[in-house]
Amino acid sequence: MNTEEIKRIITDQKEEIDEIFQKEKIIPRNLPKEELTNFLKHPNILTITGVRRSGKSVLSTQLLKEKKHGYINFDDERLINIESKDLNNVLQAFYELYGPDIKYFILDEIQNIKDWELFANRLRRTKKVVLTGSNSKLLSGELSTHLTGRHIDFTLYPFSFKEYLTFNNIKPTKEDFYSTKKIVEIKKHLKNYIQLGGYPEVYKFGKSMLVRTYEDIIRKDILLRYNIKNKKTFRDLAKYLISNFSNEITYRKLKEVVSIKNDHTIKNYVDYLSTSYITFILERFSFKLKKQIIAPKKIYCTDTGMINSIAFRFSENSGKMLENLVAIELLRRKSYWQTDLELYYWKDHQQHEVDFVLKNGPKIEKLIQVNYASGKDEIDKRETESLVRASKALKCKNLLLITFDYDGEITIDNIEIKCMPIWKWLLE
Repeated sequence: MNTEEIKRIITDQKEEIDEIFQKEKIIPRNLPKEELTNFLKHPNILTITGVRRSGKSVLSTQLLKEKKHGYINFDDERLINIESKDLNNVLQAFYELYGPDIKYFILDEIQNIKDWELFANRLRRTKKVVLTGSNSKLLSGELSTHLTGRHIDFTLYPFSFKEYLTFNNIKPTKEDFYSTKKIVEIKKHLKNYIQLGGYPEVYKFGKSMLVRTYEDIIRKDILLRYNIKNKKTFRDLAKYLISNFSNEITYRKLKEVVSIKNDHTIKNYVDYLSTSYITFILERFSFKLKKQIIAPKKIYCTDTGMINSIAFRFSENSGKMLENLVAIELLRRKSYWQTDLELYYWKDHQQHEVDFVLKNGPKIEKLIQVNYASGKDEIDKRETESLVRASKALKCKNLLLITFDYDGEITIDNIEIKCMPIWKWLLE
């Protein structure tokens, strides 16, 4: 592809981005923006990954908005035949458009190009490079091979509840937590947020956008990229997993559900969904690694709105939906603020289960249980008993029960369990 063609594409894409910032409502994301920008002071590549339409392009532009930078999105039909040998023409096009002193570059969805990582490695030696992409393995995996210790990974998620409120011009204060009127308003917004999810564009185009995004992820990021031949079987598995959000899965059971004989194929299919960020897996916690590996896993979906649009369900399960929402938020906090955090779930031989185990280094930092209860008398005793059992087994006394609307404390066997409404926890 020649330089003139590339220059036209770069210019068109820049005009599109500029128009978004001029006409659309762009809010600052609640994440460590200064820390991300500081990574570019060193000869590192900053990779921003995450599910499609979560705002990666807008975030990368926000980070470099005050600096002269070049932007190109390779997820463009005009660039479908571009090869790694053409990437130097891309660089030349930037120089001709913006001058030879340009230092910052945003390369969006560059994993679409084979052998892209060699170009990125060469570019980062003298320039500041931001890569964005919707596949964690293709982006970070290739960089790990060629740039040991020379890239910083950041995963962006759809809007948090706090960002959703900001988008709707609501900025709760601590005083609002004591106002009955404000709490009612916040809970009303929370129900809407659970129903529609956190994709920014859903509040512009409506729920139909979720179905289109899901189809793009399945078709572009998985079926075409991995050249899956049995497309219907894969689609059936994807829908089954999303429909079984917040539940345990085993590869053996999944083989029976979709009639696939090969263990390796099932594991690959589940992995493809995870690396495309549409679902994610939690391992069961065990002090023995072998037990952890062979134990059932728990499956979650990256967005509650996606669940409501895609999942096949006979009835509403508010408890499971609340659990999925907490799982997303924990992953978001891990990515943005607590990168050393490890997340698991816990279950003993008597089937007592705790939804989330938060581990930091060798220490179990916190145990979290989720229960859709509005009052103390609605809390399932088995939930609190499971927390106490896990507390003793894992030697952790920092126990949190996230409810829909109960705020208080419960004491069992001299062990204190803090209870907090989901809306308050999300706004911490």
